[in-house]
Amino acid sequence: MLTIATGNKAVATAVRDAKPGVIAAYPITPQTEIVEQIAEYVTAGDLVSQYIPVESEHSAMAACIGASVGGVRTFTATSSHGLLYMHELVHWATGARLPIVMANVNRALGPGWNTWAEHTDAFSQRDTGWLQVFVGTVQEAYDATLMAFKIAEDERVLLPVMVNLDGFSLSHIMQSLETVEIGDFLPPYSLPHAIDTENPCGYGPMTGPNDYFRFRWDIERSMRDSRSVIADVEREFAERFGRSYGPTEDYRCEDAEVVVIGMGTLGKEAEVAVDRLRSEGVAAGSMRLRWFRPFPDIDIAGRDLVVIDRGYSFGFGGVVAHSIRSKTGAEPYSVIAGLGGQEVTYNDIADFVRDRRPGEEMWFGVSEDV
Repeated sequence: MLTIATGNKAVATAVRDAKPGVIAAYPITPQTEIVEQIAEYVTAGDLVSQYIPVESEHSAMAACIGASVGGVRTFTATSSHGLLYMHELVHWATGARLPIVMANVNRALGPGWNTWAEHTDAFSQRDTGWLQVFVGTVQEAYDATLMAFKIAEDERVLLPVMVNLDGFSLSHIMQSLETVEIGDFLPPYSLPHAIDTENPCGYGPMTGPNDYFRFRWDIERSMRDSRSVIADVEREFAERFGRSYGPTEDYRCEDAEVVVIGMGTLGKEAEVAVDRLRSEGVAAGSMRLRWFRPFPDIDIAGRDLVVIDRGYSFGFGGVVAHSIRSKTGAEPYSVIAGLGGQEVTYNDIADFVRDRRPGEEMWFGVSEDV
């Protein structure tokens, strides 16, 4: 079915189609429309689910943890300070090996108070063991949410997945959306270690030094295994529904001498900049990173890189730029841009390419380079 929808509604529609048994809902700008739309689906009978309005984001994740370990597919949504409030239980969901799916509508953190897009909220959770995918369109928000359930629930993974979409610049933007008849693409939820009320037993959560590191390694092993699971699920999705995805979305990269790397909506904006640069004779391409955890293996050998970061690690540098440097040994031109919803146009991105200085860092809009 083809329609017009916002990014928020696309996520909510995918949740409806995935049919989770429990949804924990606490509203926070700008994701509120996700849980509001899901509430409408539940009220109308379009989604049969236990909809739990909770008193805080911490409680939202606690409800998902309880339901998931009880053998029920679960979903919640959050943003910025709400995600930070969940932080303790975000770790717990991973350690308990629960395939919870959560939408995070990326938003800046205060103070100063700011409700616009930034990736710092998601980056602050990068070491929790959650898989993280960043989407760039309304259609991708729908598709990635559907696939997130299947990826998370695969027994080779059994890790939670965070679907990230930029606040307002995608969450509230209307674009075309084509929904699918999901059929048997998503099998019934099955958790190998779910609590069984017919076979009661005690859980001992205390783990000593002789075993704790083994649990940590098992998370890393599953994160590594998730690469092939993601590829399998995306391949099946393409075969069934005709839309293809990968760890990155590459645009005119085949013969590119300089590649712009970004995430989310800035990654899509870069494609327009590439067309502008190509018309000037600059062999430019763009690579939008979709998966942040697990971090993709990328082929950028012999090319200049311009990396646009919508988040920053204070005292260290751009998060994506340093991730690429550590993974590949490349020395990108690191551009810090778009923080707190700062406007970054395709003309600006084209200027980043024209003025690039490999190995250096530049804060867009700041009078002096750092």
